[in-house]
Amino acid sequence: MSHEQKACCAPGRGPATIPLGAPAAPAPAPPSPAAARIAKRLLALPGGSFLMGTDDAIGYPADGEGPVREIGLSPFRISPTAVTNTQFATFVKATGYVTDAEKFDFSYVFEGFLSRELSARAPRVPATPWWRGVQGATWRRPEGPGSSIDARQNHPATHISHNDALAYCTWSETRLPTEAEWEYAARGGLVQKRYPWGDELTPGGRHQCNIWRGVFPTRNTAEDGFRATAPVNSFRPNGFGLYNTVGNVWEWTADRFSRDHHLTGERTDPTGPAAGPTRVMRGGSHMCHDSYCNRYRVAARSSNTPDSSAGNIGFRIAADGPAAG
Repeated sequence: MSHEQKACCAPGRGPATIPLGAPAAPAPAPPSPAAARIAKRLLALPGGSFLMGTDDAIGYPADGEGPVREIGLSPFRISPTAVTNTQFATFVKATGYVTDAEKFDFSYVFEGFLSRELSARAPRVPATPWWRGVQGATWRRPEGPGSSIDARQNHPATHISHNDALAYCTWSETRLPTEAEWEYAARGGLVQKRYPWGDELTPGGRHQCNIWRGVFPTRNTAEDGFRATAPVNSFRPNGFGLYNTVGNVWEWTADRFSRDHHLTGERTDPTGPAAGPTRVMRGGSHMCHDSYCNRYRVAARSSNTPDSSAGNIGFRIAADGPAAG
């Protein structure tokens, strides 16, 4: 298996993909009166020390997954699920926010979800031709014109850029989890396991997450019950009560991406490098398959530019301190 980062994860905007002009950075949304209600849904985690990263032989050392190191975290709170379409729609209705995908007037969609007509006019991403740049694809229309989220209200909001996620956080008086917080929460109290439930992908033959099943990228058997995104509370939660921390959609974190900053960086409440062009994504997505990208492990990492969006990118929120009273 190659240990290079592969773009099945989600293509990014820029000259290596589709050369379209960039909009101005979105303005942050004003805080919401609903912030207190949103805060009460967050799970309080105690923090403390945990072993972050992996030296697993099936991992990607070039991504900076290892070495394993002991990290200390302060108590924090985190959402049990990714932000849903319903929740994101509430934010947009309250603020009039316009996402990066809407400003660019395109986002990336897996070609298997497109009609023949739409696929014929949507440009391919050269290095990963199963991704198409679809004009009009947004969080409201995940597969472009003619699609909708009407039957996916409890699915994760997708086609969300890092900028969009930060705007939602400003409105809800929350923040994105740091990469260390995300991994600690995703592990659910287990120590150095590959997945939030243990080391076996399908223990006892039971599917535990929404990933690609079959032959990537041509045949998805959907044996886990889902061909694309799943409702955010699908499958069993981990030991901390978090759902779908692996599979379903990639989740943005607060940290800038580096393959080596952690070798000499902070060991208590780390926040990643101070500068860098891309942000860390965690958890993998419904498009991950071990024949190409097995980043549906709790220690796996990927990254993208802050203005990038695709049909397999979403986010969950976090906040400081103990639970709200």
